[in-house]
Amino acid sequence: LYDPIPFKSPCYNPSLHPPPTSSPSSLTRSRSSLLWRPKRGKLTRDPLSSFAGVMKYIQLICGPAGSGKTTYVTSLSNLTLQGSARRTVYCANLDPGCDSYTYDAAFDVRELVGVEDVMEELEMGPNGATIYCHEYLLENVDWLQDKLEEFPEDAYIVLDCCGQIELYTHLDVMQRLVSSLTSFGCSVVALFLVDATFVADAGKFISGSLLSLSCMLKLELPHVNVLTKCDLLPEGEVDRILDMKSASAVELPSRNPVLNGLTRALQEIIDDFSQVAFLPLNLKEEGSLELVLEHADHALQWGEGRDVEVNEDLFGEG
Repeated sequence: LYDPIPFKSPCYNPSLHPPPTSSPSSLTRSRSSLLWRPKRGKLTRDPLSSFAGVMKYIQLICGPAGSGKTTYVTSLSNLTLQGSARRTVYCANLDPGCDSYTYDAAFDVRELVGVEDVMEELEMGPNGATIYCHEYLLENVDWLQDKLEEFPEDAYIVLDCCGQIELYTHLDVMQRLVSSLTSFGCSVVALFLVDATFVADAGKFISGSLLSLSCMLKLELPHVNVLTKCDLLPEGEVDRILDMKSASAVELPSRNPVLNGLTRALQEIIDDFSQVAFLPLNLKEEGSLELVLEHADHALQWGEGRDVEVNEDLFGEG
C-alpha cells in the first residue's frame, strides 16, 4: 500500500481528467457560479479565449502547515537554476497569509488580497480571514487568469498553497480553484506533502493517510503524496514506513479495545480505497527531488510531445 506511486492506480489515469476542449460552446458553464466572475459580478470574457490550443502545466502544492511546502518549492526553483530540471519552473505564492518565502515568486496572491488586511478591515480571526481571502480570489478569478496568461506556452508552474487543512478536506474552496485552473486549459497535478516525523508515530501515520485520502477524493486530480523531511528520521525508519503493505500492519497505539476498534475500522477504510502511497523526499539525498519531479511529470503528461534528446557523449555525433 505504501510503496511509492502505483502508476496503474485510477488516480493517475489522465483520461479521467481530460483538459477542456478549445471550443467554448462545448464547455458546460454555470452562470450562477462565482468561478468566472470578477468582483462586479459580470463575465468579462470566456475563460478559454486566450488558452485555446495552449497547455500550461501546474503543480498544486498542498498539505498541512509546516509540512515543507515552501521548502519544496524553493528546492524546485534552485533545481531550475542549476539546469537539472530540464525546463524553466515558474513559482508563485497562493497563500494569502504567507509573510515571506525563499523563492523568486512570479506573482503573489497578496497583490490581490491578504490575510492581515482582511483581519484589520473586517475584524476577522486568522482562520476566517484565510477562508475569506480564498473566496475573494475565486470571485475575482480573472486576476489569476491574467497572471497565467503572462507565462509562455507550455509553461511549468508551481503554486505554493495555504496550509489550512480544512481548505482541502471539508470546504470546497480548493476544489473550485482547481475547476477554474482546468477551465483555463491547464493540466494540474496535486502534490500533498506530509511531514515524515509526523507519520513516524503509528496513530499519526493513520491520520496522515486519511488526510491524504480526503484531499485526493476532494480535489479529484492526479495525485502524488510526498513524505517530506525524511532526513530528520533515523536511518531505516522511512523504509520501515514505506515497506508496510497494508494500513492494518500498523501497530495499534492504544490498549483500549474501543479505541482499537475505531483505529482498525480506519485502517480498513485506507485499505479498501487502496489509493494512498507515499513517495519519500530527502533533500540531502541526490536524486530524491528529481524522482518526485518525474512522478509529477508522469501525472501531468509533461514532455510526452517533446522531441527525444540524444546524449552525444554516449552515442556520438550523427
